[in-house]
Amino acid sequence: MVEQLNEDERAAALDRLDEWDYDDARDALTRSFLFADFSEAFAFITRVALLAEKADHHPEWSNVWNRVDILLTTHDAGGLSRRDVRMAEAIDLLQSS
Repeated sequence: MVEQLNEDERAAALDRLDEWDYDDARDALTRSFLFADFSEAFAFITRVALLAEKADHHPEWSNVWNRVDILLTTHDAGGLSRRDVRMAEAIDLLQSS
């Protein structure tokens, strides 16, 4: 079973993930990404989807033209977990490459 982060773990993760916001109502990480156009946004979604499948983690997201919004939370844990933090870190690596 995946465990929800405690308060200290959550605070430490948020300190490391400075590009991500915290959604208190959903106990989730959120981030918006902007791209030059729809093709770049969709290519990014595809790369994230491949990472997510390997990690057995399926983010919530939406895409409108050049913008991709991602929300990470672990439903099985009832909120934010290490799995979400690892996924956010992996997405950040994709974005920086």
